[in-house]
Amino acid sequence: MTDRWFDDLPEHDPNDPEAVERALRRQERAARRGTSKGGRPTRVKKPARGGRSGGPKTGRIVAAAVGAVGLILVLWFFFALFQPFKGSGDGEPFPVKVPAGSSVGQIGDLLAEKGVISNATLFELRATISGKRGDLNHGVHQFRENMSYSSAIDELAKTTARRTISVTIPEGLSRSETADVVAAAGIPGDYMDATVKVPGFDPNEYGAQGRAENLEGFLFPATYELKPSADVNDLVEQQLQAFEDNIAGVNMKYAKSKNLTVYDVLTIASMVEREVSIPSERKTVAAVIYNRLKMGEPLGIDATIRFALDNWTEPLTESDLATDSPYNTRLNGGLPPGPIGNPGLDSIEAAARPADTDVWLYVVKPGTCGEHVFSSSLDEHNANVEKYQEAQEAAGGSPTEC
Repeated sequence: MTDRWFDDLPEHDPNDPEAVERALRRQERAARRGTSKGGRPTRVKKPARGGRSGGPKTGRIVAAAVGAVGLILVLWFFFALFQPFKGSGDGEPFPVKVPAGSSVGQIGDLLAEKGVISNATLFELRATISGKRGDLNHGVHQFRENMSYSSAIDELAKTTARRTISVTIPEGLSRSETADVVAAAGIPGDYMDATVKVPGFDPNEYGAQGRAENLEGFLFPATYELKPSADVNDLVEQQLQAFEDNIAGVNMKYAKSKNLTVYDVLTIASMVEREVSIPSERKTVAAVIYNRLKMGEPLGIDATIRFALDNWTEPLTESDLATDSPYNTRLNGGLPPGPIGNPGLDSIEAAARPADTDVWLYVVKPGTCGEHVFSSSLDEHNANVEKYQEAQEAAGGSPTEC
């Protein structure tokens, strides 16, 4: 009797053990090669391409995602570096001083700190790509906030031929008013801080006697030419030098005979600057101040109140006129503590040697542009004031014609 499993063996002699053994070995080898009975191949499922990732489709999705991220990064870098839609900045221009010897990186750091550009590193890269690393000039430049890199680079490069900065300081302006003029001229620095005290210049040498809290009155008004690298300290130095040069030629003999110091003369001159619109009236207005001082009468010059309030444009109210300040010459006799502005040479000379007259009152003459009517008696003055008020009522406002 034979077992059924022999049916699966290839042809052999069942009575030959060796033949059976060889047949068994052939069957084992066939099984290992993936065949079944009869030598037919067994179907084996091959793994999908891409191993365990899910096949070709998943691989293509991953590759596309990586490419999209890369494209976004490239576009971001392009827009950040070249800023194709960014303009020339926001707001009003303001000065920035680029120190001599500054590297491109240092310039970028300075502009980023001032809010001119958004990124110092990209600024340096942009300057390199544009080939303008060597064109960035030191000195004072005018920038706006949020400028594009190209606009900032152009500003730094375009001032190569600029040799000086010109600034005109009008006569009579106070320090605070002058500070606005200086800032508008593009001169960097804090003018108010720079004009508190300067080493080597002592107001007491001109009779201030400790009254001068700052350099008000000594900052000579004129037109100054400054180097592009100059700042407010350079301007103040020139103003003080101009003052010394001009005051040296003023004859102070008459003022000294009235026990007035140079500082007192500057104080009178600063009030003359504010009161006078017609140059020929300077000496007469100075005489009014001298005469009122001699009489012990308050000067009543409202410009001194404006100085105390730093209000040079808005109308003075009743409460303003009652301001508790040593600069209120309606309430206090004598000169105010110091100058209320920085007078020019003509007003200084008028204050040093006023007109020889006994007038001590004046009012604006109607129908003129700031001309005054002077008088030496209260009755005469009151009559002049009445004429002014009548003209004012008829005009429905100021009776002047400017």
